[in-house]
Amino acid sequence: MKKSIKNIFTFTLALTIICTLTNCEATKNANNKQKGAVIGAAGGALLGAIIGNNVGNGKNSKLGAAIGGVLGGGAGVLIGKRMDEQAKKIETEIPGAVVERVDNSIVVTFDENSGVYFDTNKANINTKSQATLDKLAKVFTDFPDTKILVVGHTDSSGKEEYNMLLSEKRAKSVTNYLISDGIASSRFETLWYGETQPKYDNTTPEGRAKNRRVNVAIVPNEKMQQRAIKDAKQ
Repeated sequence: MKKSIKNIFTFTLALTIICTLTNCEATKNANNKQKGAVIGAAGGALLGAIIGNNVGNGKNSKLGAAIGGVLGGGAGVLIGKRMDEQAKKIETEIPGAVVERVDNSIVVTFDENSGVYFDTNKANINTKSQATLDKLAKVFTDFPDTKILVVGHTDSSGKEEYNMLLSEKRAKSVTNYLISDGIASSRFETLWYGETQPKYDNTTPEGRAKNRRVNVAIVPNEKMQQRAIKDAKQ
């Protein structure tokens, strides 16, 4: 049963990214104005940034390869520049967030130490987290041509079924709050994995704290892609 749940949700995430993502060579916190011209050889990088260590377990490696590189050349440079601008603004507005530039996308990770967190066994957005999400919503408003993936995780404490439900509630809470801040619901895909996709060691308190996280992945939408292709030809 655990393997079935893991496979279903991992496939859903990969399918979502395949439908929305354009990729160039994976970089972390790098300037993609220089990297964007290279068609990606490591398309699983975004998947790895979101779901963690399980990307390379054999099954997920095929999903990572399927994401692949879609858009390169001059169009990739233009998209990379736009995403660089957005990543820089998020880092400026939300200093506690962990912001990674991965392929032609951005991954923002929130855990207990970085701006959006939840009280034990709770899924409501507290006052401090509201302030952080308000800032993030403003960035999304300034950069409208993107799709937004919100992905919830937990540590391995407690029953797997409960953790799956808790991660669902928390991911949906983040999505719903951002929608209430004026971001169009059509831009969002909301996914949750419970304890099934740890990125850190669940045997240590520090690792469990980092696994209790919400990822927000920002990818170019079709409008941005088509505009970049058009502009690159001019």
